[in-house]
Amino acid sequence: MDDSAASVFPNRRTLLKAAGIGAAGVAAIPLLSSCTGGSAQVAASSTPAALLPAPPGQVEPLLDRPKVDNALGQLDGMVRDAMESTGLPGMAVAVVYRDEVVYSKGFGVREVGKPEEIGPDTVFQVASVSKPLASTVVAGLVGRQIINWTDTVVEHNKNFALKDDYVTRNASFADLLSHRSGLKTGSGDLLEDLGFDRAYILGHLNQEPLDTFRSSYNYSNFGYTEGGQAAADAMKMTWEDLADEVLFRKLGMADSSYRHTDYERAANKATLHVPLGNKEWAAKYRRNADSEAPAGGASSSVRDLAQWLRLQLGNGSYEGQPVIDPAALQTTHVPHAVSGPASAPAARSRFYGLGWNVSYDDQARVQLGHSGAFNLGAATAVSMLPGEQLAIVALTNGRPQGIPEAICAGFLDRAQHGSPTVDWLAFTGGAFKQIDESENPEVDYTKAPSSPAPARANNAYTGTYDNPYYGQLVVLEESGKLAMRMGPSGSPTTFPLTHFDGDTFSFESIGENGNGLAGALFAEANGGSSPSVTLDFYDRTGLGTFTRAS
Repeated sequence: MDDSAASVFPNRRTLLKAAGIGAAGVAAIPLLSSCTGGSAQVAASSTPAALLPAPPGQVEPLLDRPKVDNALGQLDGMVRDAMESTGLPGMAVAVVYRDEVVYSKGFGVREVGKPEEIGPDTVFQVASVSKPLASTVVAGLVGRQIINWTDTVVEHNKNFALKDDYVTRNASFADLLSHRSGLKTGSGDLLEDLGFDRAYILGHLNQEPLDTFRSSYNYSNFGYTEGGQAAADAMKMTWEDLADEVLFRKLGMADSSYRHTDYERAANKATLHVPLGNKEWAAKYRRNADSEAPAGGASSSVRDLAQWLRLQLGNGSYEGQPVIDPAALQTTHVPHAVSGPASAPAARSRFYGLGWNVSYDDQARVQLGHSGAFNLGAATAVSMLPGEQLAIVALTNGRPQGIPEAICAGFLDRAQHGSPTVDWLAFTGGAFKQIDESENPEVDYTKAPSSPAPARANNAYTGTYDNPYYGQLVVLEESGKLAMRMGPSGSPTTFPLTHFDGDTFSFESIGENGNGLAGALFAEANGGSSPSVTLDFYDRTGLGTFTRAS
């Protein structure tokens, strides 16, 4: 699950509608006016208050240093409580306020069973926090007028193609970086799990079915990756070099990279962990996200990310020097797609900008954030209140359970109210549990039928099967048992097959999206058709049927 977990959390508070100017030039009357702070705050008095010349365009800051310091004083305890209640091996957190890094700490260990501790310089795989980093890089090119947000991607990558010709000709950088291209959630992810590289995956997205162009929201790692890659194509650079040149070197982010090899080479790095139960965790997996680097392949430390947050809160400037054009950067912070329509008249909708979840709180303040999640063992989150010049980032080395999201939300809650108003860890943990349960396989292949139909002879199934999306699948016999082999020709994966019922066998799904046993459903030739096998795990968008070569 390389999804944006923060987007599933409905914002608790009610959005105040901003007053606007109608087409006829008449000011709209606010239906609800409860703006607070600054000149918008009117005390009860027998003397009429002076009228404002116009409704306030933004909320004045409501926080001050004592309120932030109070929340900072509780942050150590929040982190330790979350780690003790879950057994999480390690975490690092940084806070930026008014262009100052006011907090930067590590907790726990880099890997269970080893003594090395986590600190502010420990490098983590940040998963989908890579997306707002990437949109910052692309904003750098927009500010230089090398590309525009509204440029069609095919102008800069002639090989770009989706299933619909109109979408191919018209999809823009903004469309791809706001998940409104029509690509379904997860498009291309299963190719990545099999080991295919970025070029292969992007070159096969044209087989993926599409939702409605610009009228739908579907979180797509490889749609986002295509947007970043096309920006690099416009510069005739690799994506990894582009990020170094535009962002990392300019901010002194020496521990940050979009190359997995750089993460692996880091002496001070956090290892991925998955939970075993009873607060125990194990380092079982590695996760190479190079194929989707702009969407999920970055690695960084909280010390580095704090510098990036200073740039974000500084409207594109860092240490008094302009780095990213303010207008280009601001475009990433505004809604481009409705990620969660309001469920009731008084509820709020949720939005997605360009690499950012965008929401609004009780005081009508914009809040920007993003989560990162690797099911193989990493969870991260970042949250900003730009109007307050306040931001927090939390990185962990454990499978997503809502922990970094709870730390970010809990800190901002304490800054606003002095003490927590919600049990954030229970809330976010419950949301992630629902996500996990929704991803369970439809058929439970661990429960074999009491009287299964026998399989045919092994040679009825063996052979080479073709698929235009996944490539070749070879079914072979090994020591009297069936297995199948698929993936890139140079490094395919072999899956042992276990008989389930009749012509159906089971196999273990793999990778970031693996969810246990899946089914291989063989079909004999019928009516002139060739024998085939459908892999239900790989058939989520109807692309999982392989036909045996004649």
